[in-house]
Amino acid sequence: MRAAEPRPEDIPLTRAPNPKLPRSVRMRRSAAKRVAQPAAIRARAQAAPEDPLESLPRIGRDNLAGRVYAELRAALMEGRMAPGQRLKIRELAAAMGVSETPVREAVMQLVRERALRMEAAKSITVAGLTLDEYLELRTVRMALEGLAAEAAALRIRPETIEAMASDHAALVEAEARGDADAANRANWRFHQRIHRAAAMPELLAIIEGIWLRNGPTLAHLYPHAPPTYPGRHRHLDVLDGLRARDPAATRQALAADMTEGGAGLVRRLRELEERP
Repeated sequence: MRAAEPRPEDIPLTRAPNPKLPRSVRMRRSAAKRVAQPAAIRARAQAAPEDPLESLPRIGRDNLAGRVYAELRAALMEGRMAPGQRLKIRELAAAMGVSETPVREAVMQLVRERALRMEAAKSITVAGLTLDEYLELRTVRMALEGLAAEAAALRIRPETIEAMASDHAALVEAEARGDADAANRANWRFHQRIHRAAAMPELLAIIEGIWLRNGPTLAHLYPHAPPTYPGRHRHLDVLDGLRARDPAATRQALAADMTEGGAGLVRRLRELEERP
């Protein structure tokens, strides 16, 4: 005897069946869903990457060129490259362990910023300053860095002042042993901490743009024109002004450092221009 078919209401369902559809249609749809579900899962599995690292973004050429640019920019601002020094893309790429393309991009950016000169299709040199250009930029520096010094005197942290004191000590030691590169780097760090302590990012960008052009000229300081002062080193006066939270004294000490400490550089640039 044939068993009676179960009534629809006796069959457990996740949702109530549509009473308007015949039973046979409802069964076919249920079977189709069971077949489609594994296919959907397979499709999602195929779409997902097997290696989770593939989901990470790739580092593009722009990022690499930016790092190369930052390294070259720092070398220029610290006076590690002298005016007139010839640069070759291939040699720079080999020294930095990168391909020529990011180096070329970074160099072209520095040419646009007038830190480097492209005199011919393949001739790139470090740009220098004439005496008039140096004096003009020094005047601009006094105004802008003086503003930064005043702001820094009110905002600088004690640990930053102590770091500056260490920078100055490193400068004195480097001068004593005749290490020009180390002396210029220590001097740049000393001044850069003032610029950053001012907490004025727009002003910082302008000042660093000036140092980008001014830095290579500082390569003339050693051994031809080391900074000298009628009294004690003006960096010490800058530190005193910062410790006293005295904006006016800090600004005055910084201006004296530029004029007194740079007097020998002015004479050196004049001598170079007067040579036949």
